[in-house]
Amino acid sequence: MSKQCRVVIVGNGMVGHHCVEQLIELQQHDVKIDITVLSAESRLAYDRVHLSEFFAGKSAQGLALTDEGTYDSWQVNYRTNAKVIDIDRENKSISTHVGESFCYDKLILATGSYPFVPPIPGGEQPHCLVYRTIEDLLAIEKSASTSEVGVVIGGGLLGLEAANALKQLGLKTHVVEFAPQLMAVQVDAGGGQVLREKIEALGVSVHTSKATSSISRGETCRYKLIFSDETVLETDMILFSAGIRPHDQLARDCLLTVGERGGVTINHHCQTSDPDIYAIGECALFNQMIYGLVAPGYSMAKTAAQHILALPDASQFSGADMSTKLKLMSVDVGSIGDAHAKTEGAQCYTYVNQPAGIYKKIVVSEDHQSLLGAVLIGDTNEYDTLLQYKLNDISLPESPETLILPMAENKPTLGADALPDTATICSCLNVTKGDITQAIDQGSCTVADVKSCTKASSGCGGCAALLKSVVDSELESRGVEVKKDICQHFAYSRRELFDIVKIEKIRSFDELLAKHGQGLGCEICKPTAGSILASVWNDYILANEHLALQDTNDNFLANMQKDGTYSVVPRIPGGEITPEKLIKIGEVAQQYKLYTKITGGQRIDLFGARVEQLPEIWKTLIEAGLETGHAYGKSVRTVKSCVGSTWCRFGVQDSVSMAIAIENRYKGIRAPHKLKFAVSGCTRECAEAQSKDIGIIATDKGWNLYVCGNGGMKPRHADLFATDLDDSTLIQYIDRILAFYIQTAERLQRTSVWLENLEGGLAYLQQVVIEDHIGVCQSLEQHMTEIIGKYQCEWTTTLKNPEALKRFKQFVNSDESDENIQFVTERDQIRPATAAEKSNQVIVVEVL
Repeated sequence: MSKQCRVVIVGNGMVGHHCVEQLIELQQHDVKIDITVLSAESRLAYDRVHLSEFFAGKSAQGLALTDEGTYDSWQVNYRTNAKVIDIDRENKSISTHVGESFCYDKLILATGSYPFVPPIPGGEQPHCLVYRTIEDLLAIEKSASTSEVGVVIGGGLLGLEAANALKQLGLKTHVVEFAPQLMAVQVDAGGGQVLREKIEALGVSVHTSKATSSISRGETCRYKLIFSDETVLETDMILFSAGIRPHDQLARDCLLTVGERGGVTINHHCQTSDPDIYAIGECALFNQMIYGLVAPGYSMAKTAAQHILALPDASQFSGADMSTKLKLMSVDVGSIGDAHAKTEGAQCYTYVNQPAGIYKKIVVSEDHQSLLGAVLIGDTNEYDTLLQYKLNDISLPESPETLILPMAENKPTLGADALPDTATICSCLNVTKGDITQAIDQGSCTVADVKSCTKASSGCGGCAALLKSVVDSELESRGVEVKKDICQHFAYSRRELFDIVKIEKIRSFDELLAKHGQGLGCEICKPTAGSILASVWNDYILANEHLALQDTNDNFLANMQKDGTYSVVPRIPGGEITPEKLIKIGEVAQQYKLYTKITGGQRIDLFGARVEQLPEIWKTLIEAGLETGHAYGKSVRTVKSCVGSTWCRFGVQDSVSMAIAIENRYKGIRAPHKLKFAVSGCTRECAEAQSKDIGIIATDKGWNLYVCGNGGMKPRHADLFATDLDDSTLIQYIDRILAFYIQTAERLQRTSVWLENLEGGLAYLQQVVIEDHIGVCQSLEQHMTEIIGKYQCEWTTTLKNPEALKRFKQFVNSDESDENIQFVTERDQIRPATAAEKSNQVIVVEVL
């Protein structure tokens, strides 16, 4: 290769930009690379993988992968709005539509793909759009401002992303799919059914086995989709997401070899039929396959860059794993390898928890020794482990089903030590365990160092936990102490800081920082210290010395909602409430026109309160005998109960009295994360106690105690801790468990994660709490007694404090309200106005 090499890259998508990065990073000192990048779009590379975040508030700038300053500093010559229209292979030059020409020694086609729009009659009309670029998003946003109903044609990965975008824009959303199920490529029929149920539960209507015949004028909406089975669906706008097609016209025009169904044919070096022209990403065809994921494109970019630079250890592209893990509309989805069990002799293990919306399947070889594929819906906790089994052909355990069964005993774990050096840790950037080891060999001493050096975990970020595990394991194997500092201001773990605060009787962050920290503190150590101080001393959190440590919700003793208003949640211990208090809550909701909802924890949530209204509302509620439910804090939220033996024919214990007693005992205590309890009066379990941090179920002989369950994003079934307990022993055990959790858990660590990370797990916790194995039970009980003895209704305290009340204003220098807070009515109540509604497309009801 010449010492002066002109490289022209056509296309500046994610893959094209990654190729620039690789050329810059890999070029040797004795080689001068003259890079020119031509983008047909009006902006430089941005993150298409996270496009839907645009409608969640992320700006185009926030999605950008680079900027002009970076390219200038790299001495990269770039053009935007530069569509290449001709390649002159004989003279090695290309021309753009504005008449510019550029000569090359090596040309890289990174032209990507375009959305396939089925030839449906009527599909060319206005408001029939695609979902591919930021300009597409702007067009969608504009169309949505005059639409109420939207349809996505295509129920694949991108189709569900597009549906998420429509939903975020406030449209009633439908997904129409030709196949009998969603994500038919990545997910099997069983997984597709569970995925459908979860998507529909989110308010999106799914129509499968539907072929659209035509699009005509609608009767109630702008358009009407007419299907081949003669059914119809009305909509105001349509997004086509029916697959992609490679942008290969340039290659065709200059007579490069392309596949029968499109795509520029490449070899192992990503060279086309012209050895000086490369193709990478979604425009390239390798082994009759076009890879529609970014990770294979990155591998191609690296391969092409290494070959152009003639590196001695240049890699070859030999295909890519198409496994993927992602979150679609808040639903976790994972697909690995042969998800459809098409391999001859393949056998499957399947676990389904339909009520929880969880589906897991692994596909194994005929001899049960190798993992061939997997499907995970609703819970992808095992994805990293399963992927390593697949990628590295690690022999499966004797009972492979234990890999996906949630209650399996002796569940196999695959630690970092078990992985070979060839194991891919970051599939987005193709970083192996060997690459990480090499980075540590060269001086990297922290996860941040390794990330900076290898770029691992800088793509989708899904490998962050595995990366940390590998780095920690590697450092520890070399005798390097792995620091567990919470941040650069404190060289201690949360547990160590907790002990320091308690033993030295430290009462403020300033005192803690002066004695044991450095600098001014940050967004990590301040709230951590605030949580520790509250857990140890349970002082008033809006006291001046604690004010700066609290997050937004604690600062206003209310939960901030998406439109800037707040919600109000009075405590209703055990779910029991008198008619008088119920009427008062209704009167408050009526007076302030608040949206009212019964929560899953048997509380009443009042939404839409302006910050300046909060003291007035709480004054009325407190005068009626109610108190704060601490719904804004990392504290005890609710104790749910059934009606128990008092009313129920099946109840065997008074669950309501127990729930009220427990809620009044533990209300107001602060913890690393929020806490929820439940008490069921019999094994019919109407209070759903086994999904709570602390669950109690009545038996004929007393109470069964369950611990460390949770719902939310990663549900976990609680573990049975002890059986047939009398009342006093039950409370004693809960005291000890909660105090032990508060003292030893990490920041923002739920009880479920805490237990899973506790060495020895449930058995160890039983030894500590029941057997007093480490001799701390008296201390734990004393700690609990001290903090529950300092309970206060924080709103009652605040209303008596004129200085604290001054903060409940929208503006520091004005008594006016925020005009951006607007509502519309729906089902006779208010809800926040969408962006489209605020832009005067819909009549908005202002609440005074």
